[in-house]
Amino acid sequence: MAPMIFITGGARSGKSRLAEELALGYGAPLCYIATGRAGDGEMAERIACHRARRGPNWQTVEEPLDLAGAVAALDGQFNALLVDCVTLWLTNLLLHRGESPRILDEVASLASLAAGLKTPLILVSNEVGMGIVPDNALARTFRDLAGEANEILAKAADEVYVMFSGLPLKLK
Repeated sequence: MAPMIFITGGARSGKSRLAEELALGYGAPLCYIATGRAGDGEMAERIACHRARRGPNWQTVEEPLDLAGAVAALDGQFNALLVDCVTLWLTNLLLHRGESPRILDEVASLASLAAGLKTPLILVSNEVGMGIVPDNALARTFRDLAGEANEILAKAADEVYVMFSGLPLKLK
């Protein structure tokens, strides 16, 4: 069985950079599973910067909804799979499906799938629950959903890191 590595932390804390460094340790070919969508110019620019930073050792697969299906289909084809990021995937599911229990079932399916993979899986997620209580129901639902999803994935992971100001702290 290949390891599952879970990396969480705040915005711009270095999560993606750490994930890419860990994946590079497995050698090429590497797969970057992108869950984000370029809905505006600023997001398109962020995506372009991420792609440029990764370089030629990476193949990018865009999958905003069926993350478990994409991971299962790509297993065994690469030396490592990197998912960036879980919270964008959750956003897509929440806006598309709108039901937290169903979404958490999909998170649990991803966690279960990871236990039988041949390819190391690195998951990047944002820690969104350390701030103030949001002022609207959708934001509170998302914060709670992300917290529960992170808990499920961290529990299933072989290694867990949290990033603070560019510094990784290994929790597990």
